[in-house]
Amino acid sequence: MMRKGLAGILTAAFAAAVLCGCSGAAGAGQAVKLKIATVGNEQHQSTIAATAFKEKLEELAGDRFEITIYPNGQLGGEREMAEGVKIGSIEMAVVTTDGALPSFVPETQVLAIPYLFSDKEEAYYILDGYLQETLAPAFEEQGFKHLAFCELGFRHFTNNVREITKAADMKGLSIRVQESPIWFSLADYLGFIATPISFNELYTALQQGTVDGQENPIASISSSAFDEVQKYMCLDGHTYAPESVIMNLDFYNRLTEEERAWIDAATVYARDTQRQMVTDMEADMLESIKAKGVVVCEEPDLQSFRDATADLYQDPAVVQLVSPELTEGVMEAIAEYEAEKQAPADGALQ
Repeated sequence: MMRKGLAGILTAAFAAAVLCGCSGAAGAGQAVKLKIATVGNEQHQSTIAATAFKEKLEELAGDRFEITIYPNGQLGGEREMAEGVKIGSIEMAVVTTDGALPSFVPETQVLAIPYLFSDKEEAYYILDGYLQETLAPAFEEQGFKHLAFCELGFRHFTNNVREITKAADMKGLSIRVQESPIWFSLADYLGFIATPISFNELYTALQQGTVDGQENPIASISSSAFDEVQKYMCLDGHTYAPESVIMNLDFYNRLTEEERAWIDAATVYARDTQRQMVTDMEADMLESIKAKGVVVCEEPDLQSFRDATADLYQDPAVVQLVSPELTEGVMEAIAEYEAEKQAPADGALQ
């Protein structure tokens, strides 16, 4: 009798656990707790995305979720935040795609291949379609649900020596870059001297002439006051830097179908809203950079940069990090996008 009673208790407990699992990440009537980590302050691109997501999810789901944003690296640096999402101690984070995530998903380094994208619309098309779909399995293998790509922006060169209007003007300049073989290869192909320096030490290095220049998105250049210690800026947009909105995969899968739909919708809203806000910020910041006396080359000879780096993705050092097949897949998707854009124009001429 005792065995039958114990078996009944265990069966009931198992059924209850299954039912709880089917009803979402929280018990019936309880709000689902959702921590969102970002490394930037309240005005940083990552926190802008997190705030837009929170506002939209609360609008859609009411009080179903209890959402708390932790900006300013309160839950650690980007590597620690990504690790926290992976193991489930943090439900969600917004991190730099090609900065924090390559150690988990090496394929994200395809975004460091220079001069892939001509403009933001092209980048959005590839990120939201081809790369979101192609990289999803790799993220899931690491315990992540990759919800969307948001925006840091195109990266541009600045320096204190001369105006950059074409690729040949880069030769001999010492430029601070991120410590990665792809960036070292870019230096080799363009003829500048790659100098890894911590971002926190970069302002002083520019001020003291340790390096001639650096490369970053407009928002980073302005907010870090690099325009105070640089004379020239070239809007070459050598790489497009996105941010990734990542969620713990088990957490996402435990949600109900309705809750996942809310999460997905809030993510799309946050992605599109944040991109527009960052674009608007960049326009104002670029005017501020010019007002400080920085000479800005807005229309460099981009073809000269593309020609100089056309074979970089096949460089042996780069191939070890990013398969040429993935890079070529991105190139083919870009070609399809350009063909689609051209089709209506061709039809109108007939």
